[in-house]
Amino acid sequence: MHIVKSVGVLSVGKIMGMIYGCMGLIFAPFFLLIGLVGSLAGQGRSPFAGMFGVGFAVLMPVFYGVIGFIAGLIGALLYNLFARWVGGFELELEARPSFTTAPYPLVPPASPGA
Repeated sequence: MHIVKSVGVLSVGKIMGMIYGCMGLIFAPFFLLIGLVGSLAGQGRSPFAGMFGVGFAVLMPVFYGVIGFIAGLIGALLYNLFARWVGGFELELEARPSFTTAPYPLVPPASPGA
């Protein structure tokens, strides 16, 4: 049994920022659609009515990425603090057998003079 006693705060923040940024990319088309429907449903038919939805869809991946980065930093800091008090995650790892020989037959290449 292995125990994870601490995690790299910055590395967790970077990974969480990337994950949340990708989630923002996934949700962006829905906000584009909502902005389009909102601009078509408006009374004034202003050309700038749908710009909020487009602007939000463009900024959403960046916003989600920043929030994910900050949440990852805070989460990693809290994990490291709590792991000191009560211990960390317990992991059971299984070692793969190492090959003492190659897993396939080794055939030497033919020599150029032969």
